[in-house]
Amino acid sequence: MSKRNSQAAKTAARERLRQERERQAKRNKVKRQAIVAGSVVAVLALAGGIGYAVVQSNKPSYWEDQKDAKVVAPANTTGTDGTTVVIGKSSAKKTLKVYEDPRCPVCAQFEQTVGSTVEKDIADGKFKIEYIGGTFIDGDSLGKNKIGSNGEGSKNAMSAMGSALNVSPDAFMAYKTALYSTKWHPEETDDKFKSDDYLIKVADTVPALKNNKTFQNAVTSGKYDAWALAMSKTFDTNKEGVTGTPTFVMDGKKLTTDSQGNPPMTVADFNRVVDAALKG
Repeated sequence: MSKRNSQAAKTAARERLRQERERQAKRNKVKRQAIVAGSVVAVLALAGGIGYAVVQSNKPSYWEDQKDAKVVAPANTTGTDGTTVVIGKSSAKKTLKVYEDPRCPVCAQFEQTVGSTVEKDIADGKFKIEYIGGTFIDGDSLGKNKIGSNGEGSKNAMSAMGSALNVSPDAFMAYKTALYSTKWHPEETDDKFKSDDYLIKVADTVPALKNNKTFQNAVTSGKYDAWALAMSKTFDTNKEGVTGTPTFVMDGKKLTTDSQGNPPMTVADFNRVVDAALKG
């Protein structure tokens, strides 16, 4: 092979190599542009997702909306927004205020142990009761914390209790007993009462509420949801220094069993403090 032919071959090879490098450089550039564009899209999508999540988290919850909704009060109530719930014979001279939270485990313990005694005393006309329900176990503190920061069960159960009260005071008392029973009352950390289906299942053990469509429709439609929050506000703004449940008050005085301020949790203690208050 002549030097001339050899040189021409080398030149041609170098040209082919140059062209291949240019093609590869173009392919790399396109690839980089695609990666950058994809990254921008991903960042925008992530930012959009975060933005949407922030907007959603800052939107008022259903229950937060309900605190400003028009209150529909159940039958058998009086007072502002129907938050005065008094049950018993009109001939009873004194009223025992009962402060409870539907999810409260100590309230459940009291109802399971002393509840039947309370019901008998009411039936005998020994005293009336005024029920004041709180929802602080849900994490609620109206005007202070976000409504429902720790659940929905107390509010939802309170609303269902309003639905029972609308049927009759007896239905209300029987339903309250069922909700606090060992069979149906959940652990404090288990927010079972947030389920309408569960509340209706409990209600089906109460003759006046079993298959009661008016009651069931009120529960599922949330008819008394705003009332439940109004009741909770009554608890939060009470003038008797009540901050926990269960608490019992008669003639403006808390009924306690000892200097530590513990509520009566046995029939004997309950009878002792109530009888003393009735005489006072």
